[in-house]
Amino acid sequence: MTADVIERFVTKYETLSGQVHLADSAESAVESVLSVLHDAGGTRLAAAELPNALMRTLERRCTDAGVDLLKPPYDGSTLPGAIDAAHVGVSWAEFAVAEAGALVEFATNDATRLVSTLPRIHLGIVRAEEIQESLMDAGPRIRAFMAAQPENATVTFISGPSRTADIEMRLTLGVHGPEMAHAVILDP
Repeated sequence: MTADVIERFVTKYETLSGQVHLADSAESAVESVLSVLHDAGGTRLAAAELPNALMRTLERRCTDAGVDLLKPPYDGSTLPGAIDAAHVGVSWAEFAVAEAGALVEFATNDATRLVSTLPRIHLGIVRAEEIQESLMDAGPRIRAFMAAQPENATVTFISGPSRTADIEMRLTLGVHGPEMAHAVILDP
């Protein structure tokens, strides 16, 4: 993906009150995750399914830092409480859409979806080359995913923190989901 598309994504995501981190390796992506956790005063991190190298790095760094890492497979009988107890959730975005400033997450189970919605802080990690220009560009990928998983597919667009407004038009962040949202762009 071009630098222009990445820049458009960053600008739009930050306009929507999200924060963006750039990472050039799994190690630096995990450093961003742990930095956000540390800054929040947290000690518990919930992870969704992540690419193997990223998950191994996260496991090692959490062990070294004394962080309680919750990771798949999750016990269905303890959901959503186990994930809700985490200070930070980290998930993998299949891609992002620059024009919407949105990370796009595919899920086929509740644990993946809950990791990005229950903790007060969410970090979504996306590969730089997976940032699409427009929603039209995203359509074929979404259709293919839905066709492959017709019974239990969920597609979530994450464009900054959860937002809601009352009848007096007062905007509040974090009422129905994370109050802080971060995108980590992995560009090795």
